[in-house]
Amino acid sequence: QDAGNHTLLSEFILSGLSSHPELQHLLFFTICFIYSMTLIGNLLICLATAHPTLHTPMYFFLRVLSFLDISTASVVVPKMLVNILSEDRSISYLGCVTQLYCVVFLASTEWYLLAAMAYDRYVAVCRPLRYPAIMSTRACLSMVLLSCCSGQVVSVVQTAWVFTLSFCGPRRIDYFFCDIPPLVLLSCADTSRYERQLISATALVIFTPFCLILLSYTCILSSILRISSAESRHKTFSTCSSHLTVVTLYCASGTLIYLQPKSSNSQEAKKVLALIYTTVIPTLNPLIYSLRNKEVKEVLIRGIAVLMKK
Repeated sequence: QDAGNHTLLSEFILSGLSSHPELQHLLFFTICFIYSMTLIGNLLICLATAHPTLHTPMYFFLRVLSFLDISTASVVVPKMLVNILSEDRSISYLGCVTQLYCVVFLASTEWYLLAAMAYDRYVAVCRPLRYPAIMSTRACLSMVLLSCCSGQVVSVVQTAWVFTLSFCGPRRIDYFFCDIPPLVLLSCADTSRYERQLISATALVIFTPFCLILLSYTCILSSILRISSAESRHKTFSTCSSHLTVVTLYCASGTLIYLQPKSSNSQEAKKVLALIYTTVIPTLNPLIYSLRNKEVKEVLIRGIAVLMKK
């Protein structure tokens, strides 16, 4: 019977962020504003870092990060905005599979990319003379390709595991998009084996890159403390602290969401964390990187000045 219910299931219902009608319009305009800022900010980063003066590995990785942020927000937010104002909050079975696959792929890829960015900063600070040779164009492209391939493997495995579970009973997902924890809650089968596998995947996708990032920044901090010039020390620390801020936000929200997939008492908290992970952080990235980066600001200002003259 479970297998039959699983086979015949054609759609899910997304409950959304809030069940309070009086909050729907406020949520709609707030999230719409955040999403607009995400698109504008990250598109500006993509355009600015494509400038010939910013053709370095750091800005190449930043451009890829901005593209991933735009993609992550675009997979989740448009459907969420439609559901906020619509009475029909259904999502097809195939649509749910696709959304979950894309979210896991983009999030996993971004984690590996953040590790690559940390390694780039490590080489720049700790091995400056060998930096051009180590961080060649080929090496940078290989790191991005490896990040995408790793994200692809994680996403295929996790999506396949989730949708081989038997779903019975209500088809209502207590979430605003298709994600692993709320889908696991819908399963009537024993998910203990899957939950153990998910913890292993979380360690692989989040903790392994995080440990590599911490190792890189430990070496960077050691090198920064040996810099005699206070100005150079401040500039290096400012650049690295921006990256570390993003990593900390991702790690905190990601681990709290996925370490206890079947914990129903913390579902509301998980919604907030998921909103931060998929909507707020993609908006913060361009602010953190561009407003604290002199080169990016100069390119953006020159570009705006040229447009105004036209």
